[in-house]
Amino acid sequence: MGPQWRDNHNQTDTGCTSLMPQSLACTHCKIKTALLILAQKVAGIPSPFAFALQPSRHSLHFDPFLPPGTPSLTARNPPPPQLQQRSLPWTVLQAAPTPRKQRARQRQRRDGDAAATGMPKEKYDPPDPRRMYTIMSSEEAANGKKSHWAELEISGKVRSLSSSLWSLTHLTALHLSDNSLSRIPSDIAKLHNLVYLDLSSNKIRSLPAELGNMVSLRELHLNNNLLRVLPFELGKLFQLQTLGLKGNPLTQDILNLYQEPDGTRRLLNYLLDNLAGTAKRISTEQPPPRSWIMLQEPDRTRPTALFSVMCYNVLCDKYATRQLYGYCPSWALNWEYRKKAIMQEILSCNADIISLQEVETEQYYSFFLAELKERGYNGFFSPKSRARTMSEQERKHVDGCAIFFKTEKFTLVQKHTVEFNQLAMANSEGSEAMLNRVMTKDNIGVAVLLELRKELIEMSSGKPHPGMDKQLVLVANAHMHWDPEYSDVKLVQTMMFLSEVKNIIDKASRSLKPGISGEHATIPLVLCADLNSLPDSGVVEYLSTGGVETNHKDFKELRYNESLTNFSCNGKNGTTNGRITHGFKLKSAYENGLMPYTNYTFDFKGIIDYIFYSKPQLNILGILGPLDHHWLIENNISGCPHPLIPSDHFSLFAQLELVLPFLPPQQRKLVLGTDKLSSD
Repeated sequence: MGPQWRDNHNQTDTGCTSLMPQSLACTHCKIKTALLILAQKVAGIPSPFAFALQPSRHSLHFDPFLPPGTPSLTARNPPPPQLQQRSLPWTVLQAAPTPRKQRARQRQRRDGDAAATGMPKEKYDPPDPRRMYTIMSSEEAANGKKSHWAELEISGKVRSLSSSLWSLTHLTALHLSDNSLSRIPSDIAKLHNLVYLDLSSNKIRSLPAELGNMVSLRELHLNNNLLRVLPFELGKLFQLQTLGLKGNPLTQDILNLYQEPDGTRRLLNYLLDNLAGTAKRISTEQPPPRSWIMLQEPDRTRPTALFSVMCYNVLCDKYATRQLYGYCPSWALNWEYRKKAIMQEILSCNADIISLQEVETEQYYSFFLAELKERGYNGFFSPKSRARTMSEQERKHVDGCAIFFKTEKFTLVQKHTVEFNQLAMANSEGSEAMLNRVMTKDNIGVAVLLELRKELIEMSSGKPHPGMDKQLVLVANAHMHWDPEYSDVKLVQTMMFLSEVKNIIDKASRSLKPGISGEHATIPLVLCADLNSLPDSGVVEYLSTGGVETNHKDFKELRYNESLTNFSCNGKNGTTNGRITHGFKLKSAYENGLMPYTNYTFDFKGIIDYIFYSKPQLNILGILGPLDHHWLIENNISGCPHPLIPSDHFSLFAQLELVLPFLPPQQRKLVLGTDKLSSD
């Protein structure tokens, strides 16, 4: 059992009046001694007492009777390899609030600008400055009572820090003020969970560049040091809300920025935009090429046509703001900079069909269509529904969806725009959810019916095939609502889109393939989309399994039942046993985790972009693999866009094989006529 403490502490501001040795006299002094020993051990200073950190990141243990030389730190998750646990009686200290006087002193040290600097979306609660300590008995420790300490304070004019400190990666707050530190090791960046770091009132002359990798920081206090310059890497601390710099001999340029209204944000933006060498490194530190993943060989036993498809959300200029992407320099968010890299990404794939989301209206005509036409593409574009009610000038900046195709391989037969809010209005069937939630969102989809040129068929198979030189494929592209709280809207939008796509295919089959039945009359579908939905969502379940239950959790128990039957691709009969079905057999080009994420930002990384294709007419041959994850980690890329990655989405690219039907001689004369239809 641990030592029994007697409390002779006289409640005065000057400390203990006991005649016993201060470290052993009372609870108050015992706590002070424990913290002093912790500071000495972390700082590498010998102590007459022994201190140990039990292998639990939640417990602080102290025993003044352990002999010198007892290992100073052990930790769970994981323990430092050089330290071993000893089976000895421990006394446990557990964190609790301190007096108000301590809070006032803490506020004096926090003499910084608390302006928000970027895009912190989670609520931040600063550490409570009232830090007191309670004693956990040996019995409580032995019985496994849990304690928690996520903060650590070291004081006492410490001059250096032990490397053991950097193994405490669970820490969220580190108080190192009022010491004699002249430098901070770069290993401090290992404390990646820190949200609060106080280095005030030391003798620090320079900061490590690695400090900029601690992107979880919300408060950084550097007051009253000897700093003359700041590393540009500090600009990467986009979540920083408070930066204390007063009392440092900084250059006038830095001080002028810092002292402006919203000075913290302005200073961090300046540092990030001028990050030393960033622009110079772009040409030499390009991401490694994404690997090609071959999934199967083409079917050589029957005639086929091969073509490739790209799906890419290019991040519209009006959405590329520092408020949303605070980790990206302003110049790298600028459209004039990003559009070059976006076009380079598109052209490097050399896809036969390109589906783009978030294309600004003006940029479609002045940039995308102009550039791609020079390279043998034609295209179709439609903006979001809000453009209907805007002036001509305002419409220029509305984004939408675009599809491009190589004219040497395809001919445009039809083009269609699907406006989800119009469909919601026409099919609400009295559903308040349809009117209040779906109709208010102006997302759209587009579709083009393409005819394969005989050159593509001959190019793929190596020989002409009489009677099979005119084949059709429908390419659809959509961008669903973004908000995770509106999973019902995304699912309904997807149902509406599939319903319209099915209608387009059915009408085209009847008018363009009269007299042909069975699989020969079915027009294959390629569906590209930013669904804003994860693989386990109702949206993806609906597409990949052919249907979804009417009481699926993504509907949020809202009343859609009556209106949903209108969007069944099989009409009223498509609703069976409480399940809404569609008439396609769709497969995702990227299955089985081949792409770990298609959207890569600081606070979200996941799969929300997809390429689906219809079976059995289409087969997948290969896909473009993901960007090397190790490259992202090694270059400390916490999110995109980035100077080397122009969008927050990664492009998808797949090669497909269209299996061509061999028509009996009596049906060959009925294969497609030469009339072309066009409808908006």
